[in-house]
Amino acid sequence: MTLEAMPDPRQPELFEGAFPRDGFPAYEWTSRPADIPRAVWTTETTHRDGQQGGLPLTVDQGIRIYELMCAFTGASGALRQAEFFVYREADRRMLEAALARFGDGAPVEPTTWIRASAKDAALVSRIGVRETGMLASASDYHTFHKFTPGGRRHAARSYLDAVRAVLDAGLRPRLHLEDATRAPEEFVVPFVEAVKEVASAQPGIAPPKFRICDTMGLGLPYEHVAWPRSVPRLVRRLRELGVAAEELEFHPHNDTHLVVANCLAAIQAGCAVVNGTLLGKGERTGNAPLEAVLVHAAGMGCLPELPDFHALNDLAALYEDMGEPVPAKYPLYGRDAHRTRAGIHADGLNKFWWMYAPFDVPRLLGRPLELSFTKDSGLAGLIFLIRQHTGREPAKDDPGLQALHEELRRQFDAGRQTAVEWEEIEELLGAAAPA
Repeated sequence: MTLEAMPDPRQPELFEGAFPRDGFPAYEWTSRPADIPRAVWTTETTHRDGQQGGLPLTVDQGIRIYELMCAFTGASGALRQAEFFVYREADRRMLEAALARFGDGAPVEPTTWIRASAKDAALVSRIGVRETGMLASASDYHTFHKFTPGGRRHAARSYLDAVRAVLDAGLRPRLHLEDATRAPEEFVVPFVEAVKEVASAQPGIAPPKFRICDTMGLGLPYEHVAWPRSVPRLVRRLRELGVAAEELEFHPHNDTHLVVANCLAAIQAGCAVVNGTLLGKGERTGNAPLEAVLVHAAGMGCLPELPDFHALNDLAALYEDMGEPVPAKYPLYGRDAHRTRAGIHADGLNKFWWMYAPFDVPRLLGRPLELSFTKDSGLAGLIFLIRQHTGREPAKDDPGLQALHEELRRQFDAGRQTAVEWEEIEELLGAAAPA
């Protein structure tokens, strides 16, 4: 096609089906994946994996985080459970407080996590939860080196003994298949089948759940990769064994930068539940950031109702107060996630702010589009800041604006390295503020 043949419409094509003005970007499927669940939701592990990753929680902080989870999900069903440790008194106090709130109608169900032993099963049976996660390390990296004697059968028998103890206590077991993306199919398949057979003898208890753990972040989001690294193949194989979409969870880490991509691959292959943490806290590089997964689940049409994404600003503020802030450039909720510095971006925001915003950030996230003035921000950057903070929009040839820009340029030419924030610009404007 030549330039002369290029269509030149009077109105722009903004693909508003994919980028709606009132919602998160939508997936316009060329062919909707056949196995994608009709509804998708998440479960939380900040009180377990977040702490295991170094997040230092006092009892009050742990309770506050649970309350913010509840404020976030509301009646949406987007976040349904949160798991807790039970081995320290402080963890049990957090759990007891969460159970009390859940009993009073809070929307997030507290669950626990235990080692696969009859002793730990007896411990959680007295706490009052309905479901517990159970460690079931699945790869030969673990079964051959954690157990004496090492090997698959001994490990599987130990796990099954614990499953029986949990079922005898009247609890629903959730098997955490640790290191599944390095686990042999010859272990995973017969073990899952054995758990289902043992559980079938207890029809009064809900079917067991299985959590596919990409413990080292080695999973890949592709169909055409061999077992065990293919996340879609792992999901489909467990579905073939009769594990329902809502009985299957995916729990990845971000060691190789694929955590969200792998979550979306798991969903599209038929996994209804993603386990992670709000704002991505967790061991090493972090767990799946649930807010990101839910943005995409909404775009897929798998989230019947949106949670309150504004509530996560309070969670980010809490982490800041704890000395554990989210990184400044962390997507969506980092301090600089919606901050521009380039003049060409500021000019675009002035002319048509959608040009440099992925969606209606202020309305959906409760966060402003911001600018820090640097040597690259130009007159457009000053105009953006003045309009944002005062409502006035000076012309580029306004003498006061020109004088202010010249003063800031002089500072940068003299070696200034730090950005200029609004408070300083406001002082410099003074009586010479542009009309």
